[in-house]
Formats: sequence, C-alpha cells, structure tokens
Amino acid sequence: MSDIPVIDLSKAPGERAAWDRPAWIVYLWAVCELLLVTNPWQISSGLRVRVLRAFGAQIGAGVVFRPRTRVKFPWKLSIGDRSWIGEGVWFHNQDHIFIGHDVVISQETFLTTGSHRHRKDMALVTRPIAINDGAWVTSRCIVLGGTEVGRSALARPLTVVSGAIAPGKIVAGPYCSVVGDRFV
Repeated sequence: MSDIPVIDLSKAPGERAAWDRPAWIVYLWAVCELLLVTNPWQISSGLRVRVLRAFGAQIGAGVVFRPRTRVKFPWKLSIGDRSWIGEGVWFHNQDHIFIGHDVVISQETFLTTGSHRHRKDMALVTRPIAINDGAWVTSRCIVLGGTEVGRSALARPLTVVSGAIAPGKIVAGPYCSVVGDRFV
C-alpha cells in the first residue's frame, strides 16, 4: 500500500481563488446571506432577491426565492424572469451559474461548479453551469460543473445532472440517463 501516493493538502493551491472580490465583501455577504437568504423564516422572496442583487446577482422579474437557499457568490449568479428557486437549494457557485427564464430548481438541489485536480495537487478547478429556459431540475438533484441543461429538459429527483442534456429530454439516475421526452 505504500506505493499509493497521498496528496499533502497543506500545499494545495487555490484557497480563495474563486472569490473575485475583497475579503470584506465576501464576509459581509456571508452575514447577509445568513440573516436574509438562508434564513428559514418565511420572509419575503422579494427581500431575498433584493439582497442578492445588492451583491451583484443578476435576477430577472418575478423570480421566487424560497427560504433556506444558499448562494456562495451572488456576483456569479444569473437567473432569468419568472424562475422558481425551491426551499433549500444550494448554489455552490465558485464559477458562474446561468439559469434561463421560467426555470424551476426544486427543493434541496445542490449546484456545484467546483472540483479539484484529484490526481495532482488538489487545486481548485471550476466550470460553469447553464440551465436553459423552461427546464425543471426536480428535488434533491446534484448539478455538476460543466453541465448544460437544454431548453425544457427535466431531471427527475435524485439525479446527478452532468454533461449536455438535450432540449426536451427527461434524465434520471446517477448516470444522468435519458429516460424519455418531456412533452410526448
């Protein structure tokens, strides 16, 4: 077993590499997120949206943001008109996340743009996520960096969403297999 290497994590590059803002802004965002966005109370969706916009998120008209949502870096988040963000959704967006109009991201879904060079030095690697108009990512999905969900595609609950999902398709499972057409 001694021939299998172990990466010394104290030497891993990239701490704070994805911040793109001064530390004080990141910390101020963390306080505002805790008090006004992640907060489980049924405070106004409009208030959540205003706070996110104040920190640079681009959010269209009529977007609904339910309680207990998390956004790592609002300045890397774009959401189109009339989209719904369900309770407990987590945008772990070390890179950009683009969500079109009339998109639903359901409860407890986790979107992550970051990973690590696991064979080399554990450096941070990021890739954006794009979820196109009319798509529905149902509850408790995981959406990985580099994913593009096509127009009006649907991911069933508990799907690991990755790669390019064709428009209008339904995907499911840990390998994001196409299981049908949404409107047929």
